[in-house]
Amino acid sequence: MASMLDLGADRLVMLKALNSLLVQGFEVKISRVEKSGHNACDFNVILDEKHENHDHDMQYLHGAVKDNSHDGVHHHDHECRGIVEIKEIIKKADMTPGARALAVKIFTILAHAEAKAHEVPVEKVHFHEVGAVDSIADIVAAAVCFDNLGIDKTIIPKICDGTGTIRCRHGMLSVPVPAVKNIDLAHKLNLHTTEVEGELVTPTGAAIAAAIRTDEQLPGYFTTCRTGLGAGKRAYKCPGILRAVLIKED
Repeated sequence: MASMLDLGADRLVMLKALNSLLVQGFEVKISRVEKSGHNACDFNVILDEKHENHDHDMQYLHGAVKDNSHDGVHHHDHECRGIVEIKEIIKKADMTPGARALAVKIFTILAHAEAKAHEVPVEKVHFHEVGAVDSIADIVAAAVCFDNLGIDKTIIPKICDGTGTIRCRHGMLSVPVPAVKNIDLAHKLNLHTTEVEGELVTPTGAAIAAAIRTDEQLPGYFTTCRTGLGAGKRAYKCPGILRAVLIKED
């Protein structure tokens, strides 16, 4: 979202859509930050205590388990939503038909990936982390920004993930997590594993990439119109930046 805002997506249009969502427990802050020596846009979904999912808490994500019954961390009871409920939320939001269709497409990709991971029918999938308030806000914001930019082709040569383990609601999982691997298999994202310890690709990020990607190779001749830098929240050895480049084919 931050990289697309930096490319020129209308933040007022995005905020209008987010404010229309029939969900509570979050606010959005957009600012400029320095990340690995670069000035980047920061898009931050700030959750209230009830909806906090520890997504940016490095000790929670990678720390040692102190208590096997509770992972040594207090868990909040997140609202669980199925794909039908999420589609209804998106249907009632204030956004263009194109943005709405893209948001539904992203969540549908996620639903199929989670269904395969848990070996249940798609309609039986109930989202936890994915269906939490912050992910609904993330996906709607991404769909609105992408639609607002009027992009007709999206080139993603490959996606780089890390190694090791990550903690989620179901315990510790190997990176790439099952949902990311399932999205890669279904949509041929060219997932590349690096030596960076940590999760560089979340299921939400993989689903957004899969939903918008049309090509994997740059055209032979093109003009660079603008670049956008989006700042990540987690602290890993590699720079936590996503760079998007707006080009025009010659």
